[in-house]
Amino acid sequence: MNTKSRRMTRALVLAMAMTGAAPLLAQSQARMVGPEHIQSYWLMLNTKVDADIPNSGRNMDKPGCVAVSFMIGTDGVPQNVTVRKVVPQSDLDAVAKSVVNNLRYGPSLKNSTHEPVNTYYIVPFNLPADAAQKQAIIDACKLPGFEQA
Repeated sequence: MNTKSRRMTRALVLAMAMTGAAPLLAQSQARMVGPEHIQSYWLMLNTKVDADIPNSGRNMDKPGCVAVSFMIGTDGVPQNVTVRKVVPQSDLDAVAKSVVNNLRYGPSLKNSTHEPVNTYYIVPFNLPADAAQKQAIIDACKLPGFEQA
């Protein structure tokens, strides 16, 4: 193979590699959007969500919450679902992760390009009736770094 053919082959391989990596790069650089601003980009379509709930586990009957981060992809499906915070420590992390995996989103009117965004969802469990106590539990699961819209 001559030098010109080798350069053409390298350029073609590099172009193919970059094309395949583009979606991954877009995902990692997706905008960080807090739950309070997600409606500007994506609207939750679910009216109910199924969850995988174990028969027993640690602190499953205590009031608490689980913060789960994820990216809403261009198709409105959560990707890279990761449990980030469990308050108090319990075995509800798998339940929360299954809830988020079953969420589905549609783009808002402002998001006609279906821009993927990184966000998080707080899954509450066994919340008390008192509004102040309920809010204190939810606040304990808020994640830093998602403030920008």
